[in-house]
Amino acid sequence: MRKHALRRALCSLLVAVLAMWVSPAIAVASAAGDRIWVQYLAKSDPRSPVRIAAWQALLSSAPDAAIAQFVGSGYDYAVKLSAERKARNMDFAKRVLAAFTAEFAPEVHKAAAYAVNSREDADRERFANGGFEAAKLRDAAAREALGEQAQALVEADRAFVRSLAANDPGAQVRVSAAYATRAGASDGDLVDFFAAGWAFGARLDLETQRQLGADNDMRWRATLNRLVEEAAAAEKAAREASDEMAEQAKAAAVRAWQTVGEQTAPGRSYWGDAQRHAEQQAANWAAVYAAAVAAAGPNWAAIVTPAQSSQSSWDAERTAAAQQAQYWNDLLQQARDGEQRVRDER
Repeated sequence: MRKHALRRALCSLLVAVLAMWVSPAIAVASAAGDRIWVQYLAKSDPRSPVRIAAWQALLSSAPDAAIAQFVGSGYDYAVKLSAERKARNMDFAKRVLAAFTAEFAPEVHKAAAYAVNSREDADRERFANGGFEAAKLRDAAAREALGEQAQALVEADRAFVRSLAANDPGAQVRVSAAYATRAGASDGDLVDFFAAGWAFGARLDLETQRQLGADNDMRWRATLNRLVEEAAAAEKAAREASDEMAEQAKAAAVRAWQTVGEQTAPGRSYWGDAQRHAEQQAANWAAVYAAAVAAAGPNWAAIVTPAQSSQSSWDAERTAAAQQAQYWNDLLQQARDGEQRVRDER
């Protein structure tokens, strides 16, 4: 009897010590994962208020608490700010400025630069509501008057853009390419696509991917953080339960960790798909870059730099997606470990 009692006491002590180590370990792993995620948002989220809020959390004098607050509620507030008209107009002007180069779309580039650098919100409002389209028309008229780009078009160019309309991995590029090669399209439409439409569609595709991933992950992350806390609490309750309630409490703790594991499924699935999509996009832009470098003429010259930039951006997205996929797989393993700890307790 004494041996059994001593064994039970030792087991209880071991479980208690293990629990004291496990809970902080889960918290540390979660905090590290959140930091990596917030660093990604600070660098890559397409919405200025989100990037600013993420940087503020990272650079705080108490970054762990600030990051936790950002994940818990600060992100949602920043998203609301980004939906306000002033923020949308600024982000739009910056997006246009990045895609429409001074060399191939000088009027749009100049108008976008003015809107971005102006101290007046009204200037960005005017750019977003008419100014952008007017500048595009001026650029198109200048290209048409020069005639060089239209004269350089060959049937192989049209065939390439038609293939983009059908097969490009980016939805916005497909739409832009389809418009440029639609029935009744002019040479000017195709020239405009090469000059800036292709690069602008590419940027929209990249930003759409980033924003969708951010919104989804933050929603799942908030839910999982709560479920992990509940599972840890249920595990603690199971350890401290009386003999009469031990089995019931243990079953509840097992279910709690199982719920955590089940709730990792959307994140694991999404980021696995995102990683594969980023790999596809990076390979696509590598092929576009090679085609642009090999081709002759002013139309293909316009896409050389955007293709190289897009490949680099999608390579970075692939790395970020792989990190997030690993984060969600680690959460699944934590859930399985938690469930097994509860089952092994005596």
